[in-house]
Amino acid sequence: MGNLDVQKYFEGLIDAVIKYLPDFVMALIVLLIGLWLIKRISRILKLSLERAQLSKEITSFLATLAYITLKILLIFSVAGMIGINTASFVAVLAAAGLAVGLALQGSLSNFAAGIIILLFKPYKIGDLVEVKERFGKVVDIQIFSTLLQTPGNKILILPNTEVINGVIVNYSKLGCVRIDIKTNLPYNENFPRFKEKLTKKISGVEGVLHSPPVSVGIESFESNHVVVSVRPFVKPEQYWDVYFRVTENIKTFFTKIMLRWHMQKGLSLVRLKLDKMNNNGC
Repeated sequence: MGNLDVQKYFEGLIDAVIKYLPDFVMALIVLLIGLWLIKRISRILKLSLERAQLSKEITSFLATLAYITLKILLIFSVAGMIGINTASFVAVLAAAGLAVGLALQGSLSNFAAGIIILLFKPYKIGDLVEVKERFGKVVDIQIFSTLLQTPGNKILILPNTEVINGVIVNYSKLGCVRIDIKTNLPYNENFPRFKEKLTKKISGVEGVLHSPPVSVGIESFESNHVVVSVRPFVKPEQYWDVYFRVTENIKTFFTKIMLRWHMQKGLSLVRLKLDKMNNNGC
């Protein structure tokens, strides 16, 4: 009796294999071909969106969304081919989606924030931005996060919700950004002449824009010097390169100024001593 049950079991198993194997094989073939086609379609869609001159952010977002949607449709198709009731499958998936959605409220918020970023464009790929004291170049805007490349060549992955809920400083929005440098100048220095020469020197630095022009002015007064503010404008992507060139030129300029100032001070002391000697001799 036991042998008969085993025989019936194997016969039923063989019948099931014979019955469902073609469907499984076909489903596997459809799955493999479908995955290949989805990659091709996503690539073609991305190229088409780029030809339509849409922004990189929207192109990347739509291509990723289409890729995920096509994969979900493929899974439903394959499930139907192997006999799974897709209606009940949808119900189970919806329930699971609700549970996952409740568990991942933060991620869904990041997704919504990503859409807001793409629609209102507070920044785009390539912009220099500062978000919550984090400075860097936007290298990608993804569904859930924004990627920043820091001047130290590090990649910061910022959740889109954190970006939207904070203050965004976009240094690239207007096409130019101002460098603010402060330096000190002795009271006895001729400021109008100093301003003219320094403005001319900084205006000639590589990368400094002529419009808006370089601004040099007295910002405040201290006990033994005035605080001078030097403000050239540069392209955002050249900020640090030009910043160091400007500071180097200011240092060179001030070395000459201070050398002349010390020489004049030394000559004044010599004259004072000579005057005293002459007075003593009278």
